[in-house]
Amino acid sequence: MEADLPRSIHQLQQQAREVRRDILKMIAAAGSGHPGGSLSLVELLVALYFNILRVKPEDPRWPHRDRLVLSKGHAAPALYAVLAVRGFFPRSKLEGLRRLGSELQGHPDMNKVPGVDMSTGSLGQGLSVATGMALAARLDRADWRVYAILGDGECQEGQIWEAAMAAAHYRLGNLTAILDWNGLQIDGPTERVISLDPLAAKWEAFGWQVRRVDGHNFPEILEALDRKAAPADKPLMVIARTVKGKGVSFMENRSEWHGVAPSPQELEEALGDLENGAKEGAC
Repeated sequence: MEADLPRSIHQLQQQAREVRRDILKMIAAAGSGHPGGSLSLVELLVALYFNILRVKPEDPRWPHRDRLVLSKGHAAPALYAVLAVRGFFPRSKLEGLRRLGSELQGHPDMNKVPGVDMSTGSLGQGLSVATGMALAARLDRADWRVYAILGDGECQEGQIWEAAMAAAHYRLGNLTAILDWNGLQIDGPTERVISLDPLAAKWEAFGWQVRRVDGHNFPEILEALDRKAAPADKPLMVIARTVKGKGVSFMENRSEWHGVAPSPQELEEALGDLENGAKEGAC
């Protein structure tokens, strides 16, 4: 696996399609899960685990690894699928999503799943944990980085902004937050539930450097996350514009697919969409 890292853009695109197929199959087999927000962050996770993060799948607790906190823990199927193809555990384990006795439950568990650095699920808490990790790295004079993936609806939580203030106050240049900005949450459009605008200006006002990317465009993602270009004296926020349900025509930009599993017939149609998208080079 390591021999062909980092991956080319074409390889990353192929990997993203494979991950999307796994996500859909896992959730359909489980009969429950969160397809919309899992599909929206696929390119972000694939870019991180294949071209950005310093990790050792054969040694998940390697002390010098970079850390990732999936604050929007309900998107665990995406994380599991990427960890599996990256080699942290056999892909056959994906079949056990949400099943009794399986390591792969509805939210990530750092005590059970190889490669998971933090148990998450209660929205709003992940950035605080990531800030603490980044502070710990500084105290240890360690050079590993911390990455936190947030949901846009999650940014309506007050604790996010407390963590944002703390990270800027301590000038945590070793911390990167990535916002999966798909514009939807379980109750509908974020702008209608509680508007986040002006989103970039808010993070800048809190003392963060902000970069904006198309969250499905690998060149833009890789450029924004290039560790050599990270600010030295302030945390980095990468706002990634994404599509909820990306790659599946009847799921895209539909809030009702936030937490509903596809039926066998819908799964077949969704996999067909991915196959057609691969032929057209769309996703």
